[in-house]
Amino acid sequence: MKRPLLVLFLSLPLAAQSELRFALHDEPKTLDPFLVADEPAEAIRYLTEGVLIRINRLTEQPEPELAKAWAISKDSRRITFELRSGVRFPDGSLFTSADVVKTFERLFHPSLHSPVADAFKTAKGWPRVTAVNDHTVTLEFPAPAGSMDRLFDQVAIVSARADRRPAPGLGPYLIAEHKPGIQILLKRNPAAWKPPPIESIRIEIEQNRDLELLRFRRGELDLIDKLTPDLYERLAFELPGSAVDAGPALDFEFLWFNMAPQAPLPDYKKAWFHSTAFRRAISEAINRADLCRVVYRGHATPAAGPVSPANKLWFKQVPPPEFDPAAAAGALAADGFRAQNGVLRDAGGKVVEFSIVTNAGSKPRERMAAMIQQDLAKLGIRVNVVTLDFPSLVERITRSLNYEASLLGFVNIDPDPSGLMNVLLSSAANHPWNPSQKTPATAWEAEIDRLMLAQAETSDFRARKKQFDRVQDILREQMPMICLIHPNALSAVSPRLAAVHTAPSFPHTFWDFDHLTLRQMRARR
Repeated sequence: MKRPLLVLFLSLPLAAQSELRFALHDEPKTLDPFLVADEPAEAIRYLTEGVLIRINRLTEQPEPELAKAWAISKDSRRITFELRSGVRFPDGSLFTSADVVKTFERLFHPSLHSPVADAFKTAKGWPRVTAVNDHTVTLEFPAPAGSMDRLFDQVAIVSARADRRPAPGLGPYLIAEHKPGIQILLKRNPAAWKPPPIESIRIEIEQNRDLELLRFRRGELDLIDKLTPDLYERLAFELPGSAVDAGPALDFEFLWFNMAPQAPLPDYKKAWFHSTAFRRAISEAINRADLCRVVYRGHATPAAGPVSPANKLWFKQVPPPEFDPAAAAGALAADGFRAQNGVLRDAGGKVVEFSIVTNAGSKPRERMAAMIQQDLAKLGIRVNVVTLDFPSLVERITRSLNYEASLLGFVNIDPDPSGLMNVLLSSAANHPWNPSQKTPATAWEAEIDRLMLAQAETSDFRARKKQFDRVQDILREQMPMICLIHPNALSAVSPRLAAVHTAPSFPHTFWDFDHLTLRQMRARR
């Protein structure tokens, strides 16, 4: 039996005592807070940008930030913000309602295609933003909006005078140094209206998870977010008390096929991917329970759809799709596919073979892809697994569209249905299977658009629940996203990090940065 490692927490240099250190697993795709669409970029935005309202990740309740108070009209069409006075940008200029107005004008500009803006979209247009005076601003929606105050948590308020983004903002930290692919150093914003306790944050870009864990053991990193299940169990054994399982997260891992008409794929493959029977058969042929047991070592839950059972308000109580290879084979046969000598062919005689792209360095996804490959081989389907560095992967699935299927995860930090607008709306740039559609390509996508916009335009919870339940039904019927599992929120926390409150609804342990503190550690045996 292995014995737990003897870990020494050495006394640190004085400068390091006030510096939080952790790693991101990829370089942020952008530092523009309006264009954030990946987890590393979201982490930087969260730490460096100021917002009007912040959602407390533990209570899930909105709390005042740059807006010290707000009021929502009885008809749920207008929200009025009372802004904090005396707040300044790092250049010394005062924060006023003009900055809020300019922020939303830029955010809603049609040429920007901001994923952040999608949550504000309605069938009747965008909200109108008006400065009542220097410290009062209103947003008036063209229709009632549900959970209106939750929309502002991800909107970075930028200076009306800044010509470029990113520009030093109103957040707790400023980017002091950026070495792409190596590290990002954040320093406390001297102009912050609520200065954080920790003076600086050193964020390293580290794709090697084993090296990340080794550095955590040495005391060189203070936390690890999203531990892989094998590393979680290793750390729980070697350093009891440092590994934390906060339970099911809101995130989900999923597989989808490229259904974009302009994709450079042969027509016969496009026909497979557009077939609902084909997508449903693939879903039935994947053993989700095995993915949870083998890949995640029990630290995951099979997914019935994009909404986690941890989301008590919005999850529809339905079981995940059953693992039923026989039913999958029958559905494929009914759709014109034929298996002969262990090889599946379509009605035209083409061998059914496709590639799944996923990000290199993610052991859980690589293992899931390998298990999916084995499951589908039993139907006679040949699957090739292609791992790419994250920038190359993003380029393929959002720009060139030169891929067949992809296996990735969605980081969901908002339990409200509006948090999925930038994925489910057919016009959204992050609509996985066919992004940025000018008009919905299918009747069922048009129905999802209608329902998502309708639920966003009412404050009646029962009406919203009924509409969003129907969205979940359509996704199960059509399977454009083959949702696989909801991983547990696994993290590692150093004993020198105090006042930590893990929240499964947010992927980062540092969510409560304005309360985190660092203890001074001395050498011990």
